[in-house]
Amino acid sequence: MAIRGSLKEASLPDVLQLLAMGKKTGCLSVTHRNNFGYIYFDKGRICYASIVNRRDRLGDMLVKNGIVTQTQLESAIGLQDKRRDKRLGELLVELAALSMDQLHAAIHVQIQEAVYFLFTWNQGTFNFEADVLPDQHDHVVSINPESLLLEGARRVDEWGLIEKKIPTFDLVFEMDRGKVFSSEVELTDEQRAVLELVDGARDVQAIVDASGLVEFEVGKALYGLVSAGFIHRIGKTAAAVPQAVAEGRVEEHRNLGIAFYKTGMLDEALREFRRVLDLRAGDATARFYSGLVLARQEKWDDAAAAFVEATAQPGAKAAAFHNLAYVLERQNKIEEARQALDEAAKRGAASDPRALTSLGAVHLQAGDLEAADAALTTARPEFGKKPPTAAWFHYAGLTAALLGDGARAAAILREGVAAHPHVAALLNNLAVALERHGEYDEARSVADRGLQEDPGLAQLHKNVGDLHYRAARYDEALEAYLRATKANPELGADVYLKLGNIRLRRQERGEAVRCWERALELDPDNAIVRTNLESLRQVY
Repeated sequence: MAIRGSLKEASLPDVLQLLAMGKKTGCLSVTHRNNFGYIYFDKGRICYASIVNRRDRLGDMLVKNGIVTQTQLESAIGLQDKRRDKRLGELLVELAALSMDQLHAAIHVQIQEAVYFLFTWNQGTFNFEADVLPDQHDHVVSINPESLLLEGARRVDEWGLIEKKIPTFDLVFEMDRGKVFSSEVELTDEQRAVLELVDGARDVQAIVDASGLVEFEVGKALYGLVSAGFIHRIGKTAAAVPQAVAEGRVEEHRNLGIAFYKTGMLDEALREFRRVLDLRAGDATARFYSGLVLARQEKWDDAAAAFVEATAQPGAKAAAFHNLAYVLERQNKIEEARQALDEAAKRGAASDPRALTSLGAVHLQAGDLEAADAALTTARPEFGKKPPTAAWFHYAGLTAALLGDGARAAAILREGVAAHPHVAALLNNLAVALERHGEYDEARSVADRGLQEDPGLAQLHKNVGDLHYRAARYDEALEAYLRATKANPELGADVYLKLGNIRLRRQERGEAVRCWERALELDPDNAIVRTNLESLRQVY
């Protein structure tokens, strides 16, 4: 279930309450001007939140609270340059700078602060996509959204006042030293920290970055300092040199594009990657992600062109060749797909389970069942403790069935449905396997589950029709077949043959003829259909 809307029509707290009450799982993405944030839910509870292009304040927060030292933080940051696969918090734990419990507590606060900041966005749009999960490297928590609403409401009210004096983050302030030193007013810790950074050159965003404080704390401190006359506005940030601006914009658009892609906002993602390419035509990441977006939109020619350009970049990674192979396979360019997978293997994907799954699919398309089975069997242990992907179960089950091993096919597909219960294609395949084993009642139940997940899947409607047809429930079969052909008029001659048979049983001879003629259009060599038509015409 997707939920979309404008923040002018529904406030973010209202949306959070709706998702919490509905015990929803998925990702709520929020856009505001050029900003983008997201909140992940797990059964109605917040499990992760972040804001794109916002400096990660975990390290600053830990230093500010005296949990780690500045030296320890800098050591972890230096180590992160060499170990990009590790998050900063994990490296601090490895360095024994803090415990895992302290890290989880800090992340809990960090996620809360991200949500609070999102509450201050009163313009823009929101979009909820069900069943979208955080990256596996993200540290997740479990927060009741209702526990954040009171503090969030208080901050929203205060932010409305703050914005009157701090409307944008590019403002530059200067200290009135005479007034500060002559005053006997006791400043808060946050005000003292911010005042030390007010130098007539830094803008508000630079103060936020340097202070280790969150935007709300800095804004509140600046509001108090301005109101007391301790600082005054002198202008806005001077324009940076063009190259610096271009580099910053490239990173900003790239980060936004990746965030949009992860949350299923494909048109918005493609827009951001095109902006990156306008600024830097050779950006390999933008080319690669553009291909991913176009592939998900099933624009195969455009996706292939994007991946070809990505693979042509110096030092192109295995993933670019792997995804190129996937797109080529969808275009039925089987030999080219195999060559792309060979190149991916040379670049480090030889034991990658997803690449091996794709190799199995390519062999299957080429009709080499033994090679397909071998590749898929090799891929299985490479997934480790996690269950294989839905694609692996699909191709492994199909390969086993085509090899005549129906029992193994059914076992694979049962496991696949248990691991991926909402994938309609797997439910469809399992229903077919069960039907061929004579387990008709279970096959019907599984097919019905599949239709609940994807009512538009034509093959499932056909399979349900076949089950009714086999049981001589012709009225129910007719309804299922009609839904199947409406969803996909090119489904196949078999469904039109059976439709014609049912129409003839109902004495609807004209409809029977039309169905069989359609079957011959799809399969001109179908002898059964031709015989039926000739027999009907001889009798009538």
